[in-house]
Amino acid sequence: MIDIFNNFYKGKRVLVTGHTGFKGSWLSIWLHELGAEVIGVALDPFTERDNYVLSSIGSKIKADIRADIRDGKRMKEIFQEYQPEIVFHLAAQPLVRLSYDIPVDTYETNVMGTINVMEAMRVTDSVKVGVMITTDKCYENKEQIWGYRENEPMGGYDPYSSSKGAAEIAIASWRRSFFNPADYGTKHHVSLASVRAGNVIGGGDWALDRIIPDCIKALEAGKPIDIRSPKAIRPWQHVLEPLSGYMLLAQKMWDEPTKYCEGWNFGPHTDSVTPVWDVAQDVIRYYGSGSLNDISDPNALHEAQLLMLDISKVKFSLGWEPRMNIHQCIELTIDWYKYYKTNNVYNLCTQHIERYLSYNQSHL
Repeated sequence: MIDIFNNFYKGKRVLVTGHTGFKGSWLSIWLHELGAEVIGVALDPFTERDNYVLSSIGSKIKADIRADIRDGKRMKEIFQEYQPEIVFHLAAQPLVRLSYDIPVDTYETNVMGTINVMEAMRVTDSVKVGVMITTDKCYENKEQIWGYRENEPMGGYDPYSSSKGAAEIAIASWRRSFFNPADYGTKHHVSLASVRAGNVIGGGDWALDRIIPDCIKALEAGKPIDIRSPKAIRPWQHVLEPLSGYMLLAQKMWDEPTKYCEGWNFGPHTDSVTPVWDVAQDVIRYYGSGSLNDISDPNALHEAQLLMLDISKVKFSLGWEPRMNIHQCIELTIDWYKYYKTNNVYNLCTQHIERYLSYNQSHL
């Protein structure tokens, strides 16, 4: 496999929380391919068709652990046993609409879970880098037409978004209080950053109330695709886009620990900020069949209609840019769903990583 990180991850002990989830499974596959010793910590996968299950990544990595990040004592035990050097914290309750049903669980997982992971990092001398994954929805959303920058206020209307805003505030507090760059090398040895990505799509996601899984479930059942919020505009990106950014950031943090420990946006180019309806039309085009059905409800639970990220900072400070446009993102995503039943899914995923790395800005 092409290694854009120049062997950095080979032999590194990397702990991934949420490795049974959508983004976590792809990250674990990529890290494993690069020679990292991956320690996965998560609850059971969402369905038997999840990327984690079908790729069998759990049987390939160094440790495949079932644990709840709300259990702070257990987190410390795992960190002490496996002595990770780099931590990617992805475990979360990730769904807006579900957060209305389980607001307390959402806060316990997304806020206290994040704090428990940071506390485990604090008492484990081996940890050098912590990349805490939150969301673009952590910002106080004013439905503005320009993208949010990393220094704008945290907030959130619904329990999910606000819990991620609260997690960001906790991360900033722990960085100032316990992982302060000014004290690096004397009081601690941890570089801590938070990362925010847009609406991530890709193969192996079967979560409820997400546009791609909803489309695929309808297509496989031979039914029209019901579109709940056809005019909602989102910054769509393939899962490998932000993951490449997280991994690049962790490498930079390792090399220069006090320079990169802050918040970072990883979003798509502006041409990938498009309405849900247009995305669903592209899904049908690449899948080869299907139809759409507008079921928008004016009395539905509140979800933001417009949300964008400004990615100027990662472009200039990290040298990171998206490799794919919206059509390439959807095409690669649908490729997984067309072939997951008949192909070796682990190989399918590694092929997708190779295809992703073959793209460059000239394709945009």
